[in-house]
Amino acid sequence: MISLSDIPARPAAWITLPMVVLATVLLATPWLLPAIGLYQYLGIEIAIWIIFALGFNLLFGYTGLHSFGHGAYLGIGAYAFGLFQQNVAVSLWGGLLAAMLAAGVAGALVGAFLSHRRGIYYALLTIGFGQIFWFLAMKLHRVTGGEDGLLGIPRPPLTLGPWQVALTDNRALFYFAAALLMLVLVLGWRLANSPFGRVLQAIRQNEIRARFVGYEVWRFKWTVFTLSAMLAGLAGSLLAMAQQSAYPDVMSLHQSGLVVMMVLVGGGLVSFWGPVLGVIFYFVARDVLGGLTETWLLWYGLIFMAMVMLRPEGLAGMLQSLGRRSPRHPQNATPATEAA
Repeated sequence: MISLSDIPARPAAWITLPMVVLATVLLATPWLLPAIGLYQYLGIEIAIWIIFALGFNLLFGYTGLHSFGHGAYLGIGAYAFGLFQQNVAVSLWGGLLAAMLAAGVAGALVGAFLSHRRGIYYALLTIGFGQIFWFLAMKLHRVTGGEDGLLGIPRPPLTLGPWQVALTDNRALFYFAAALLMLVLVLGWRLANSPFGRVLQAIRQNEIRARFVGYEVWRFKWTVFTLSAMLAGLAGSLLAMAQQSAYPDVMSLHQSGLVVMMVLVGGGLVSFWGPVLGVIFYFVARDVLGGLTETWLLWYGLIFMAMVMLRPEGLAGMLQSLGRRSPRHPQNATPATEAA
């Protein structure tokens, strides 16, 4: 199976054709979803989880670090946004910044403990720290509301100089989340194709060899973990706005496992676009299968198992394979040149 580490280095354009296609789809989403029988709020969920999954894939797909407690930073972002609105000021930009800083600080502290570990020890520690944050969210009733969660979080308006746009409507909130998603996508694409991104892929391929040639591996692992946590915090702040509340459930192992499944099904191990495909597939499957049976999660689990066993490269890998078999595709093209 082709992996991200097999992709040859090349300069990355700021804007690519898939980005233009995605932006076009996002613009049409508020009209497209009702037309196919789905509800408008689904678009907000998809945009939020794509941001979360893109940040997670920098850690998982590009660096090969298995974090199974990453939902904790999604929850920290949600709580930080809500607490800022309720106790400091009703401010959109202030809340987003507070969410990213809170999740980033938590990620930096946890990353300091993790960055010298590898393999199963790294993965188990991420679970342990994730459970610690979940336990704190459950028990700190005066701060987080405990099991009841943090309720009544306002949706502050979008302020751009003298202009102000209300985000109380789901369509307006979707377009704001979509704009942030495209920003994260462009910056993530540039980062993944930068020298920093190449080092991350070298660590994924062989951490010992990367250390031997002179890279301070622990520093790169710490940096990407912190960055991934900050993006999770950004997604968490949007989730708090969408739900107008924050609950400890988003910090559970179940939520952490969901993003792993999304990235694997989408093909995050072989493509930058894997998380995007995986998130869309999960939410569409949830709503379509959920409309047919109450046991939709069982069927999705079977799909996930089949994908892992039969097509471990995921949806992105399948699309690449179809592209290589196309009559218009050059016969001398290599899989590695298509993997991104």
